[in-house]
Amino acid sequence: MYEVELKFPLVNVVAVEKALGRLSARVWPPIDQADLYFAHPSRDFALTDEALRLRREGDAVAITWKGPRLGQEAKTRREIELPLAGIVAAAGAEATLAAWGELLEALGFRRVWEVLKRRRRSEVSWQGSTIEVAIDTVTGLGDFLELEILASAAEIPLALASLQSLAAEIGLGQPERRSYLEMLLAARPPD
Repeated sequence: MYEVELKFPLVNVVAVEKALGRLSARVWPPIDQADLYFAHPSRDFALTDEALRLRREGDAVAITWKGPRLGQEAKTRREIELPLAGIVAAAGAEATLAAWGELLEALGFRRVWEVLKRRRRSEVSWQGSTIEVAIDTVTGLGDFLELEILASAAEIPLALASLQSLAAEIGLGQPERRSYLEMLLAARPPD
C-alpha cells in the first residue's frame, strides 16, 4: 500500500475545525506522538528519500519505514509499519521506545531527530473514500493539517484527486511537500 498525503500549514485552526464539522468529520481525542528518526549506517536516507522512524503514540509503539516519494503533487510513498505491541505491554511505551532506539544504534543506525507533536485525528467521507484528517501541533513548527488515504498503486491518481478536492472544499492553500523532519532540520541553526 501507498500513503498518499497532502500537508498544509494552518493559520486559522478554528476555521478548519468548523469546515470539518460541516463535513460531519468523525473526531477522536487528541494524542501525543514522539517520532524518533534514524539514519542508516551505509546509505544516506536524505539522498534515497527514505525514512526510518520509531513512533510512540500514547501507550503504543511502532517502527516504520517510508520509501522514496513518487510524483510531485503529493507526498506519496510506500510505507511499512509494524506495531511493537507485545513488548509495550510488559515494559511500557517509553521504555520500549528507548530499548528499540538502543537496538538500532547498536546496529549502526544513528539517531537524527525527535519530532514531537499533538495530533487531533478525524475521518471524513468524501467522494466515496474515507480520508484520514489530522490537525498537528508540531513543537518548533506550529499547526498543520494532513489529509491521507492509503491506496494501491493503481488507485494513487484517484486518491490524489480526492485529497485535492477535499483541500479545496476546506479552503486550504498550497501543500507543503516536506516532512516535519525535513522542516525541522532546515530550521535548525548551522553547526
